Amino acid sequence: MFKVLVTDGISDTGLKSLFDHPNFIVERQPTLKPEELKNIIGDYEALIVRSQTKVTGELLQYADRLKVIARAGVGVDNIDVNAATGKGIIVINAPGANTIAATEHTLAMMLSMARMIPQAHKKTVAGEWDRNSFKGVELYKKTLGVIGMGKIGTEVAKRAKSFGMNILGYDPYLTEERAEKLGMKKASLDLIARESDFITIHTPLTNDTKGLVNDDYLSKTKKGVRFVNCARGGIIDEKALVRAIQAGHVAGAALDVFEKEPVADPELLQNPNIIITPHLGASTVEAQEKVAQEVSEEIIEILETQSIRNAVNMPQMSGETQQKMQPYLLLGEQMGQLVVQLLKHAPSKIEINYYGDLIEEDTELLTRTMIKGILSHHLSDSVNLINALHLLKEQGVSYNVQKNATNKGFANYMELSITKGLETTKIGATVLNGYGARIVKINEYRIDVRPESHLLLVKHQDVPGMIGKVGSLLGDYHINIGTMQVGRTAVGGEAIMMLTLDKQITAEVIRALTLISGLNEAKSLELSNVDPFYPGRLELEKVNK
Repeated sequence: MFKVLVTDGISDTGLKSLFDHPNFIVERQPTLKPEELKNIIGDYEALIVRSQTKVTGELLQYADRLKVIARAGVGVDNIDVNAATGKGIIVINAPGANTIAATEHTLAMMLSMARMIPQAHKKTVAGEWDRNSFKGVELYKKTLGVIGMGKIGTEVAKRAKSFGMNILGYDPYLTEERAEKLGMKKASLDLIARESDFITIHTPLTNDTKGLVNDDYLSKTKKGVRFVNCARGGIIDEKALVRAIQAGHVAGAALDVFEKEPVADPELLQNPNIIITPHLGASTVEAQEKVAQEVSEEIIEILETQSIRNAVNMPQMSGETQQKMQPYLLLGEQMGQLVVQLLKHAPSKIEINYYGDLIEEDTELLTRTMIKGILSHHLSDSVNLINALHLLKEQGVSYNVQKNATNKGFANYMELSITKGLETTKIGATVLNGYGARIVKINEYRIDVRPESHLLLVKHQDVPGMIGKVGSLLGDYHINIGTMQVGRTAVGGEAIMMLTLDKQITAEVIRALTLISGLNEAKSLELSNVDPFYPGRLELEKVNK
């Protein structure tokens, strides 16, 4: 018998498969205090929560029998995934169950904004019959820009077409063929800004999308445009949006998510042209039933058949394999993060080559870490080691893995290349015995760089004084250089410089660097030094310390 504890308000209908199963005992205790939960958590094999219960590392110290933590929803911000992984506990969620709810809420917000329904309701129930102040606009024949063509963005586009809207879609992985099948036009962000009457956001919050809709982007938009955001707070710069509305350039906005929640900014709450809801995108009876049903069924599969579909982490590896593969898993993740930042577009093809001793190892998990590193740049934390290959196929990206006994000058060597059209970017890396991970090749250039959080790649002409000029400028901006490596293919030709820095550099510094004579390009690169999803992370941290 497996015991399951449910600590938050979760649909009984959604939990039916667990209630009806002869091998499961379900106990509901939705009002437990943290200390009370600590006292009983050791009796259960599975825990189901929503957002109220905080599953901390301290709590998990008492969870000796726990095998599965299920979040009846999408995000896992209230769960210490690292601590769960360290104890071999699988963390699952229900990533697709709220698609329809979020889609319909987006359309409801768009219609409410177009016809000023909340404002008209408020005035009418206050006793004022005012038919003149609420002249709205129709959706028919208007242009809708959809930023982010994942599941929700796609469903929004399909439904908006039934209103007779013209659809422009942007997504790094959207192809012309898929756009054509959906009856829409693939567009750039700038084209969406210029031509859209309505713009709706459906992307994850990443480094690239944070503040995506800012003063600069708003200045490019069509006068009278209206924005909807039911995705993630922080994608729209709220202060910039308010300024654009107050200036009369943006006609209105409908927001369900915010940079800080609960939202308290009076400029948002009191603006008559902004409609606000308290993060209700997934709040339907059906969606809550679906998320509970999904996690219930997966708990049964995990505990009875060891089948895993929606885990956000991975089970522990064997001790021997873990010891061998730990440094490669971390390096593979960083290679994926690095190579995708060097390509100007999302890739359509991935090539992975293993050389030397690595051909004797099971590299499937290593391949997944590289792919996860690549996809996470655009898809954020929706990517994990289990769903990486599925998401790759869903995005229409092909991949190929080859093994070769040739050592390429190293006992072990990994090469990762990604391609879009005629553009290809390649990273070569190795783990040196006694010295650790090294990036040893970028495209055709040989280098020797230890992966660190903040990197700067400079392309320049191989002329005297260039290293001094770059170092001097960074010093002027109080940016400390850890290491510097230079690579070139021919004397006097183009060369690269890779620097490790103590902090991330700003766009202002990048602009200043590009003004140096003979310097062709400067690019800031960010890496995660620790991947929270791969097995053995906690043990590796101890070694590094």
